[in-house]
Amino acid sequence: MVKDNQNPTENDIILEKTCDKIVAAILSADRKAANELLERFAQENSFDTAVTSVLEPSLERIGRMWETNAQVSLAQGYVAGKIAEDFMAKMVERYGEITLSDLDKDKHRINSRKIAVIGNIEDDYHALGRKLVGTFLTMAGWQVHDLGNDVPAEEFIQTAVETNARIIGASSMMYSAATNIAQIREKLEQQNLTNQIKLAVGGAVFRLRPELVHEVGGDGTAPNAVKAPALFEHLLNQLP
Repeated sequence: MVKDNQNPTENDIILEKTCDKIVAAILSADRKAANELLERFAQENSFDTAVTSVLEPSLERIGRMWETNAQVSLAQGYVAGKIAEDFMAKMVERYGEITLSDLDKDKHRINSRKIAVIGNIEDDYHALGRKLVGTFLTMAGWQVHDLGNDVPAEEFIQTAVETNARIIGASSMMYSAATNIAQIREKLEQQNLTNQIKLAVGGAVFRLRPELVHEVGGDGTAPNAVKAPALFEHLLNQLP
């Protein structure tokens, strides 16, 4: 995406136009057209770029439109999620294994400690980013327990304890909901679990306000879903 106060490059313009087409396909519920656009872009560039520079920004734009009630229906949100799932499934089908460069280094490190619980924190309903993270974690060998949207802090903790998860991943798009993540940190400390479970946080608000990671008690964040497995691996390695 083009940053403020910068002249767009030719590549910026191409990315912007591609995102425009993806968003238009989602809004018209044209799942086939969106999939074809993504696959063509990935073939001409790379899957890394297709995910981080086209798919994720397009989904974030849809999320912002939903947040501002800009005529985005539940059906269109469903289509957006399915497009993301289609793209990841096609990548796995074609290559048969993890192909993204950020995940390659993890594919031989699968073990029983790689268990994670993810979800959108209480009062947050922006599922698309979380689903992408879950997909990439699964591809990287993690056993993922996805709790869905609007998850209370206690449910994160309880599920992590029950499943022996070492990482909790809490997501929020908006600041108003992100502050609820602090309750997970409080409960981890109250139950003496800080040396057993790490807290990863993510969502658009953490890219806009990096200091928020510390404010809510997060142990780390990733700039996008592609980088999430590396973050989770890093946090896992910090545990005894």
